[in-house]
Amino acid sequence: MIKTYSPRAAEIERRWYVVDADGETLGRLASRIAQVLAGKHKPTYATHLDTGDHVIVLNAARISVSRDKRETKIYARHSGYPGGFRQETLGALMARRPEEVIRRSVKGMLPRNKLGAQRLRKLKIYAGGDHPHEAQRPEPLPTAGATPR
Repeated sequence: MIKTYSPRAAEIERRWYVVDADGETLGRLASRIAQVLAGKHKPTYATHLDTGDHVIVLNAARISVSRDKRETKIYARHSGYPGGFRQETLGALMARRPEEVIRRSVKGMLPRNKLGAQRLRKLKIYAGGDHPHEAQRPEPLPTAGATPR
């Protein structure tokens, strides 16, 4: 009799990956990160559990985005109060908070529930090239074609 395997929370091994965003295309990088955060690169992936790994993104300020997208993509929000509508272009957000651009892009590729929020917490983004996670011994995130083990 064949039984379906379902990983237990104690069996999940979490690894740390680091990726340099310098010159990377925003959407392509975000989809690679979302796959690793969700754990879809592992044979133990389960839709109902967070089996993903931690990802550190460096040089978020140097990500590659076309000029047209910098000027036309708009991030909008509303506070709920009269006159509370705010909007900002991608270029303005890149100048103000480059980490937020990558975070929002990855967030849009994760599920809109508690599991998605839990996965997003494993994402660490830094505008520069330094990070305080050397103790976790992060490995480089493999390129799009290769799958991490």
